[in-house]
Amino acid sequence: MLDDSVRNHFSAGPGYLNTASVGLPPKVATTALRESLASWEAGGCDPASFDADVDRARSAYARLAGTETGSVGIVSQVSVVTGLVASCLPDGATVLCAEEDFTSVLFPFLADTRLNVQLVILDELLGCIGPDTDLVAVSAVQSADGRVLDLGRLAETAKRTGTRTYVDVSQGAGWLPLDVDRFDVTACGGYKWLCSPRGSGFVTVGQDSEWLIPRYAGWYSGHDPWQSIYGPPLRLAEDARRFNASPGWFDFVAAAPAVELIADIGVERIHRHSLELANNFRSHVGLPASDSAIVSIDTVHGNALAEAGIAAAIRAGQVRLSFYLYNTTADVDLAASVLRGDTGK
Repeated sequence: MLDDSVRNHFSAGPGYLNTASVGLPPKVATTALRESLASWEAGGCDPASFDADVDRARSAYARLAGTETGSVGIVSQVSVVTGLVASCLPDGATVLCAEEDFTSVLFPFLADTRLNVQLVILDELLGCIGPDTDLVAVSAVQSADGRVLDLGRLAETAKRTGTRTYVDVSQGAGWLPLDVDRFDVTACGGYKWLCSPRGSGFVTVGQDSEWLIPRYAGWYSGHDPWQSIYGPPLRLAEDARRFNASPGWFDFVAAAPAVELIADIGVERIHRHSLELANNFRSHVGLPASDSAIVSIDTVHGNALAEAGIAAAIRAGQVRLSFYLYNTTADVDLAASVLRGDTGK
């Protein structure tokens, strides 16, 4: 279990079990954001100074995603990356997706009428990958219920069949050990387990990325962004920064220290802590142990959670709770007592 030295970085009170919806920022992130906003208010905003925050965030994300900084670009939304991947596939390409998946992983493919999109249930997805599958697109962890995909099997199967891979790691990055280099493209929204503002996010690309055309390239996709503001010729960065979207400045002011803190604590430690809490909760409510920090449960006591001061979410008709580095056994005990209906409420 993580000790108080970790939880002291956060101001969260008891009962916040909704990181899968919105992660809570550490104090160092909100302090940096307040200072930057005060500087802006006083007329001291220097646009070029935000580059350091972007670079810090990219470097920290690379550490927790298991890759090199040069493989990481920045984006604002997962669906932007999905749309890019979809647009770079040839006419008639077969794309395999999980029908239960988050729509930011599905809609850009479904909207592209050039593509042959095959939808199967998640449990059957890996077995359906074959030589005729051009791309498999899927979330590492399902948003609705926390099911964790066998990423090792996905990588091995895709390599054997010559299938490209696109993985949304938004519900895993931060607590789930990752090796994103096994996949052609990954995307991650920063506002959940990375405890960063909405509008911060990351894309990673593998070494074989010539098939990806940086269609949304702008000035911040350049090798030296401040020298690629006007006119030709095309002069994009040679690494994953060519897929950069122009950053929301203040988003990355807060994201840089937040992601650095998570990387410093260590994903392996956070993984053990989060699973221990989640499985402790599962045992209290009669569920078997799992490999996910997200717990989805069918219960008639959903309204009682809010009355008890517990933040959770309703997804796919069930109550979804998520356990993270700022949670403790007290959160487990409180939520379990409410869902067992023995709090006296």
